[in-house]
Amino acid sequence: MTGPSEARQRHQADPDPYAPYDLITMGRIGVDLYPLQTGVPLPDVEAFGKFLGGSPTNVAVAAARLGRRTAVVTRTGRDPFGTYLRRELRQFGVDDRWATAVDGLPTPVTFCEIFPPDDFPLHFYRQPKAPDLALRAEELDLDAIGGARIFWMTGTGLCEEPSRTATLTALTHRAAAEEPGTATVFDLDWRPMFWAEGPEAARPHYAAALAHATVAVGNLDECEVATGEREPEAAARALLAAGVELAVVKQGPKGVLALDRTGARVEVPPVPVEIVNGLGAGDAFGGALCHGLLAGWPPEHTMRYANAAGAIVAGRLACSPAMPYAHEVEAVLEGGAG
Repeated sequence: MTGPSEARQRHQADPDPYAPYDLITMGRIGVDLYPLQTGVPLPDVEAFGKFLGGSPTNVAVAAARLGRRTAVVTRTGRDPFGTYLRRELRQFGVDDRWATAVDGLPTPVTFCEIFPPDDFPLHFYRQPKAPDLALRAEELDLDAIGGARIFWMTGTGLCEEPSRTATLTALTHRAAAEEPGTATVFDLDWRPMFWAEGPEAARPHYAAALAHATVAVGNLDECEVATGEREPEAAARALLAAGVELAVVKQGPKGVLALDRTGARVEVPPVPVEIVNGLGAGDAFGGALCHGLLAGWPPEHTMRYANAAGAIVAGRLACSPAMPYAHEVEAVLEGGAG
Protein backbone atom coordinates (compact mmCIF):
# COMPACT_ATOMS: atom_id res chain seq x y z
CA MET A 1 0.00 0.00 0.00
CA THR A 2 1.30 3.44 -0.88
CA GLY A 3 0.65 5.98 1.82
CA PRO A 4 1.62 9.51 2.79
CA SER A 5 5.13 9.41 1.31
CA GLU A 6 3.81 9.25 -2.28
CA ALA A 7 1.30 12.03 -1.59
CA ARG A 8 3.99 14.13 0.10
CA GLN A 9 6.31 13.78 -2.91
CA ARG A 10 3.54 15.01 -5.21
CA HIS A 11 2.80 17.84 -2.80
CA GLN A 12 6.44 18.95 -2.71
CA ALA A 13 6.56 18.96 -6.52
CA ASP A 14 3.90 21.68 -6.65
CA PRO A 15 5.45 25.13 -7.19
CA ASP A 16 3.27 26.47 -4.37
CA PRO A 17 2.39 23.27 -2.49
CA TYR A 18 0.79 24.79 0.60
CA ALA A 19 -1.32 27.48 -0.98
CA PRO A 20 -4.83 26.84 0.35
CA TYR A 21 -7.28 25.02 -1.86
CA ASP A 22 -10.70 26.41 -2.56
CA LEU A 23 -12.13 22.91 -2.17
CA ILE A 24 -10.84 19.52 -1.04
CA THR A 25 -13.24 16.60 -1.35
CA MET A 26 -12.78 13.18 0.23
CA GLY A 27 -14.20 9.79 -0.66
CA ARG A 28 -15.49 7.75 -3.53
CA ILE A 29 -13.80 7.43 -6.93
CA GLY A 30 -14.26 4.91 -9.73
CA VAL A 31 -14.77 4.29 -13.40
CA ASP A 32 -18.28 4.95 -14.70
CA LEU A 33 -19.22 2.64 -17.58
CA TYR A 34 -22.38 4.23 -18.90
CA PRO A 35 -24.52 2.97 -21.78
CA LEU A 36 -24.38 4.98 -24.97
CA GLN A 37 -27.98 3.86 -25.55
CA THR A 38 -30.95 5.10 -23.53
CA GLY A 39 -34.01 3.07 -22.64
CA VAL A 40 -32.11 -0.20 -23.09
CA PRO A 41 -31.74 -2.79 -20.28
CA LEU A 42 -28.15 -3.50 -19.30
CA PRO A 43 -28.10 -7.05 -20.75
CA ASP A 44 -28.95 -5.60 -24.16
CA VAL A 45 -26.58 -2.63 -24.19
CA GLU A 46 -23.94 -2.92 -26.92
CA ALA A 47 -21.80 0.19 -26.37
CA PHE A 48 -20.52 1.96 -23.27
CA GLY A 49 -18.64 5.16 -22.53
CA LYS A 50 -15.88 5.21 -19.91
CA PHE A 51 -15.79 8.21 -17.55
CA LEU A 52 -14.23 9.41 -14.30
CA GLY A 53 -16.82 8.89 -11.55
CA GLY A 54 -17.57 8.91 -7.83
CA SER A 55 -19.71 11.61 -6.24
CA PRO A 56 -17.08 13.63 -4.28
CA THR A 57 -14.74 13.33 -7.24
CA ASN A 58 -17.40 14.74 -9.56
CA VAL A 59 -18.00 17.61 -7.10
CA ALA A 60 -14.30 18.51 -7.32
CA VAL A 61 -14.52 18.43 -11.13
CA ALA A 62 -17.65 20.60 -11.07
CA ALA A 63 -15.98 23.25 -8.92
CA ALA A 64 -12.81 23.14 -11.04
CA ARG A 65 -14.94 23.81 -14.14
CA LEU A 66 -16.15 26.95 -12.37
CA GLY A 67 -12.59 28.15 -11.85
CA ARG A 68 -11.88 26.82 -8.36
CA ARG A 69 -8.64 25.20 -7.18
CA THR A 70 -9.65 21.71 -6.10
CA ALA A 71 -8.22 18.39 -4.98
CA VAL A 72 -9.64 15.01 -3.99
CA VAL A 73 -8.50 12.70 -1.18
CA THR A 74 -9.13 9.13 -2.29
CA ARG A 75 -7.53 5.80 -3.21
CA THR A 76 -7.55 3.70 -6.38
CA GLY A 77 -6.27 0.27 -7.24
CA ARG A 78 -2.74 -0.06 -8.54
CA ASP A 79 -4.04 -1.01 -11.97
CA PRO A 80 -4.75 0.52 -15.41
CA PHE A 81 -8.11 1.91 -14.29
CA GLY A 82 -6.40 3.67 -11.39
CA THR A 83 -3.91 5.19 -13.83
CA TYR A 84 -6.83 6.31 -16.00
CA LEU A 85 -8.61 8.00 -13.09
CA ARG A 86 -5.56 9.96 -11.97
CA ARG A 87 -4.95 11.07 -15.54
CA GLU A 88 -8.56 12.20 -15.86
CA LEU A 89 -8.36 14.16 -12.61
CA ARG A 90 -5.37 16.10 -13.94
CA GLN A 91 -7.06 16.74 -17.27
CA PHE A 92 -10.10 18.16 -15.46
CA GLY A 93 -7.85 20.44 -13.42
CA VAL A 94 -8.26 18.54 -10.13
CA ASP A 95 -5.10 17.93 -8.08
CA ASP A 96 -4.51 14.18 -7.82
CA ARG A 97 -1.66 14.21 -5.27
CA TRP A 98 -3.85 12.52 -2.64
CA ALA A 99 -5.39 10.01 -5.09
CA THR A 100 -2.91 7.29 -4.20
CA ALA A 101 -2.84 3.61 -5.12
CA VAL A 102 -3.57 0.56 -2.94
CA ASP A 103 -2.01 -2.83 -3.60
CA GLY A 104 -4.35 -5.79 -3.85
CA LEU A 105 -7.65 -3.95 -4.33
CA PRO A 106 -9.12 -3.31 -7.79
CA THR A 107 -10.30 0.12 -8.87
CA PRO A 108 -14.12 0.13 -8.67
CA VAL A 109 -16.35 0.29 -11.73
CA THR A 110 -19.98 1.36 -11.83
CA PHE A 111 -22.56 0.55 -14.50
CA CYS A 112 -25.88 2.30 -14.87
CA GLU A 113 -29.06 1.90 -16.88
CA ILE A 114 -30.70 4.95 -18.41
CA PHE A 115 -34.48 5.17 -18.48
CA PRO A 116 -35.42 8.87 -18.54
CA PRO A 117 -36.88 10.81 -16.89
CA ASP A 118 -36.43 9.28 -13.44
CA ASP A 119 -35.10 5.71 -13.50
CA PHE A 120 -31.30 5.32 -13.50
CA PRO A 121 -30.36 2.09 -11.66
CA LEU A 122 -26.73 1.89 -10.54
CA HIS A 123 -24.69 -1.30 -10.30
CA PHE A 124 -21.57 -0.88 -8.13
CA TYR A 125 -18.62 -3.27 -8.38
CA ARG A 126 -16.60 -2.48 -5.24
CA GLN A 127 -15.56 -5.95 -4.04
CA PRO A 128 -13.77 -7.21 -2.03
CA LYS A 129 -13.32 -3.64 -0.74
CA ALA A 130 -13.21 -0.31 -2.52
CA PRO A 131 -9.77 1.35 -2.26
CA ASP A 132 -11.43 4.64 -1.25
CA LEU A 133 -12.70 2.86 1.88
CA ALA A 134 -9.07 1.97 2.71
CA LEU A 135 -8.24 5.60 3.52
CA ARG A 136 -6.46 5.76 6.89
CA ALA A 137 -6.33 8.64 9.35
CA GLU A 138 -2.53 8.53 9.59
CA GLU A 139 -2.25 9.02 5.83
CA LEU A 140 -4.21 12.27 5.71
CA ASP A 141 -2.56 15.62 5.07
CA LEU A 142 -4.42 17.35 7.87
CA ASP A 143 -2.64 20.66 7.27
CA ALA A 144 -4.04 20.80 3.74
CA ILE A 145 -7.49 19.63 4.82
CA GLY A 146 -7.56 22.16 7.63
CA GLY A 147 -6.39 24.95 5.35
CA ALA A 148 -8.89 24.40 2.52
CA ARG A 149 -11.60 27.02 2.25
CA ILE A 150 -14.16 24.21 1.88
CA PHE A 151 -13.82 20.55 2.86
CA TRP A 152 -16.43 18.15 1.43
CA MET A 153 -17.06 14.62 2.74
CA THR A 154 -19.82 12.08 2.22
CA GLY A 155 -21.94 9.52 4.01
CA THR A 156 -20.34 6.69 2.05
CA GLY A 157 -17.03 7.45 3.74
CA LEU A 158 -18.64 6.55 7.07
CA CYS A 159 -19.90 3.11 6.03
CA GLU A 160 -16.77 1.07 6.79
CA GLU A 161 -13.42 1.18 8.55
CA PRO A 162 -10.75 2.50 8.23
CA SER A 163 -12.46 5.17 6.11
CA ARG A 164 -14.93 5.98 8.90
CA THR A 165 -12.20 6.88 11.37
CA ALA A 166 -10.26 8.76 8.69
CA THR A 167 -13.33 10.81 7.79
CA LEU A 168 -14.15 11.65 11.40
CA THR A 169 -10.49 12.52 12.06
CA ALA A 170 -10.56 14.97 9.15
CA LEU A 171 -13.80 16.49 10.45
CA THR A 172 -12.47 16.84 13.99
CA HIS A 173 -9.34 18.55 12.69
CA ARG A 174 -11.41 20.88 10.54
CA ALA A 175 -13.60 21.83 13.50
CA ALA A 176 -10.53 22.80 15.51
CA ALA A 177 -8.85 24.69 12.64
CA GLU A 178 -11.83 26.24 10.86
CA GLU A 179 -11.71 29.99 10.35
CA PRO A 180 -14.43 32.51 9.41
CA GLY A 181 -15.36 32.30 5.75
CA THR A 182 -14.67 28.58 5.48
CA ALA A 183 -17.08 25.64 5.44
CA THR A 184 -17.17 21.90 6.06
CA VAL A 185 -19.84 20.26 3.91
CA PHE A 186 -21.42 16.90 4.74
CA ASP A 187 -23.00 15.40 1.63
CA LEU A 188 -25.44 12.96 3.24
CA ASP A 189 -24.98 10.62 0.23
CA TRP A 190 -27.01 7.60 1.36
CA ARG A 191 -26.19 4.43 -0.60
CA PRO A 192 -28.11 1.55 1.05
CA MET A 193 -26.02 -1.14 -0.68
CA PHE A 194 -22.98 0.03 1.33
CA TRP A 195 -24.73 -0.32 4.71
CA ALA A 196 -25.60 -3.97 5.36
CA GLU A 197 -27.30 -3.16 8.69
CA GLY A 198 -29.51 -0.38 7.31
CA PRO A 199 -30.31 3.22 8.27
CA GLU A 200 -30.50 2.65 12.02
CA ALA A 201 -26.88 1.50 12.05
CA ALA A 202 -25.84 4.49 9.93
CA ARG A 203 -27.59 7.21 11.96
CA PRO A 204 -25.12 7.42 14.90
CA HIS A 205 -22.21 7.85 12.48
CA TYR A 206 -24.13 10.52 10.58
CA ALA A 207 -24.80 12.30 13.90
CA ALA A 208 -21.09 12.25 14.76
CA ALA A 209 -20.25 13.81 11.41
CA LEU A 210 -23.00 16.44 11.61
CA ALA A 211 -21.60 17.63 14.93
CA HIS A 212 -18.44 18.77 13.11
CA ALA A 213 -19.92 19.98 9.80
CA THR A 214 -21.13 23.50 9.03
CA VAL A 215 -23.23 22.65 5.95
CA ALA A 216 -25.38 19.58 5.26
CA VAL A 217 -26.85 18.79 1.85
CA GLY A 218 -29.04 15.88 0.85
CA ASN A 219 -32.26 14.69 -0.73
CA LEU A 220 -35.32 13.61 1.25
CA ASP A 221 -34.22 9.97 1.56
CA GLU A 222 -30.79 11.07 2.81
CA CYS A 223 -32.25 13.56 5.27
CA GLU A 224 -34.50 10.86 6.67
CA VAL A 225 -31.52 8.56 7.23
CA ALA A 226 -29.60 11.33 8.97
CA THR A 227 -32.39 12.75 11.13
CA GLY A 228 -35.45 10.47 11.06
CA GLU A 229 -37.39 13.35 9.48
CA ARG A 230 -38.72 13.30 5.92
CA GLU A 231 -40.88 16.43 5.75
CA PRO A 232 -38.49 19.01 4.20
CA GLU A 233 -38.77 21.79 6.75
CA ALA A 234 -38.64 19.40 9.70
CA ALA A 235 -35.61 17.66 8.18
CA ALA A 236 -33.81 20.97 7.66
CA ARG A 237 -34.50 22.04 11.24
CA ALA A 238 -33.28 18.67 12.54
CA LEU A 239 -30.03 19.10 10.60
CA LEU A 240 -29.56 22.54 12.15
CA ALA A 241 -30.23 21.08 15.58
CA ALA A 242 -27.60 18.40 14.90
CA GLY A 243 -24.94 21.09 14.57
CA VAL A 244 -24.73 22.56 11.06
CA GLU A 245 -25.18 26.23 10.22
CA LEU A 246 -26.81 25.70 6.80
CA ALA A 247 -29.15 22.86 5.80
CA VAL A 248 -29.86 22.27 2.10
CA VAL A 249 -32.70 19.86 1.30
CA LYS A 250 -33.10 18.77 -2.31
CA GLN A 251 -36.75 18.00 -3.10
CA GLY A 252 -36.51 16.80 -6.70
CA PRO A 253 -39.41 18.22 -8.76
CA LYS A 254 -40.29 20.58 -5.88
CA GLY A 255 -36.93 22.34 -5.95
CA VAL A 256 -34.55 23.10 -3.08
CA LEU A 257 -35.11 24.30 0.47
CA ALA A 258 -32.31 25.98 2.45
CA LEU A 259 -32.46 27.05 6.09
CA ASP A 260 -29.71 28.61 8.18
CA ARG A 261 -29.16 29.41 11.84
CA THR A 262 -30.11 33.06 11.39
CA GLY A 263 -33.63 31.98 10.48
CA ALA A 264 -33.20 32.76 6.79
CA ARG A 265 -35.31 30.51 4.59
CA VAL A 266 -34.87 30.08 0.83
CA GLU A 267 -36.96 27.87 -1.42
CA VAL A 268 -36.30 27.87 -5.15
CA PRO A 269 -38.07 25.89 -7.87
CA PRO A 270 -36.27 23.47 -10.19
CA VAL A 271 -35.02 24.51 -13.62
CA PRO A 272 -37.10 22.84 -16.38
CA VAL A 273 -34.97 20.41 -18.38
CA GLU A 274 -35.44 17.44 -20.70
CA ILE A 275 -33.69 14.78 -18.64
CA VAL A 276 -31.19 12.50 -20.33
CA ASN A 277 -29.38 11.10 -17.30
CA GLY A 278 -30.05 12.45 -13.81
CA LEU A 279 -27.12 10.75 -12.08
CA GLY A 280 -24.64 13.63 -12.17
CA ALA A 281 -27.05 16.45 -11.41
CA GLY A 282 -26.51 16.33 -7.65
CA ASP A 283 -22.73 16.50 -8.06
CA ALA A 284 -23.01 19.50 -10.35
CA PHE A 285 -25.31 21.07 -7.75
CA GLY A 286 -22.66 20.39 -5.10
CA GLY A 287 -19.79 21.93 -7.04
CA ALA A 288 -21.87 25.00 -7.81
CA LEU A 289 -23.01 25.23 -4.18
CA CYS A 290 -19.36 25.36 -3.14
CA HIS A 291 -18.68 27.99 -5.80
CA GLY A 292 -21.48 30.16 -4.41
CA LEU A 293 -20.32 29.71 -0.82
CA LEU A 294 -16.78 30.67 -1.81
CA ALA A 295 -18.06 33.74 -3.65
CA GLY A 296 -20.12 34.84 -0.64
CA TRP A 297 -23.31 35.05 -2.68
CA PRO A 298 -26.72 35.45 -1.01
CA PRO A 299 -28.34 32.05 -0.36
CA GLU A 300 -31.08 32.49 -2.98
CA HIS A 301 -28.61 33.22 -5.77
CA THR A 302 -26.41 30.32 -4.68
CA MET A 303 -29.34 27.89 -4.75
CA ARG A 304 -30.58 29.13 -8.12
CA TYR A 305 -27.07 28.84 -9.56
CA ALA A 306 -26.64 25.32 -8.16
CA ASN A 307 -30.06 24.29 -9.51
CA ALA A 308 -29.10 25.55 -12.96
CA ALA A 309 -25.81 23.64 -12.90
CA GLY A 310 -27.63 20.46 -11.90
CA ALA A 311 -30.21 20.90 -14.66
CA ILE A 312 -27.50 21.24 -17.30
CA VAL A 313 -25.92 17.92 -16.30
CA ALA A 314 -29.31 16.18 -16.08
CA GLY A 315 -29.72 17.05 -19.76
CA ARG A 316 -26.44 15.33 -20.69
CA LEU A 317 -25.33 11.70 -20.78
CA ALA A 318 -22.12 11.58 -18.74
CA CYS A 319 -21.25 12.95 -15.29
CA SER A 320 -17.73 14.37 -14.99
CA PRO A 321 -17.36 15.53 -18.64
CA ALA A 322 -20.84 17.07 -18.43
CA MET A 323 -20.03 19.47 -15.60
CA PRO A 324 -20.80 22.98 -16.85
CA TYR A 325 -18.61 26.04 -17.17
CA ALA A 326 -19.70 29.32 -15.61
CA HIS A 327 -20.89 30.84 -18.88
CA GLU A 328 -23.23 27.86 -19.42
CA VAL A 329 -24.78 28.23 -15.98
CA GLU A 330 -25.18 31.97 -16.47
CA ALA A 331 -26.89 31.36 -19.82
CA VAL A 332 -29.48 29.14 -18.13
CA LEU A 333 -30.08 31.72 -15.41
CA GLU A 334 -30.60 34.33 -18.07
CA GLY A 335 -33.09 32.12 -19.88
CA GLY A 336 -30.80 30.86 -22.63
CA ALA A 337 -29.71 27.37 -23.54
CA GLY A 338 -27.30 25.47 -21.28
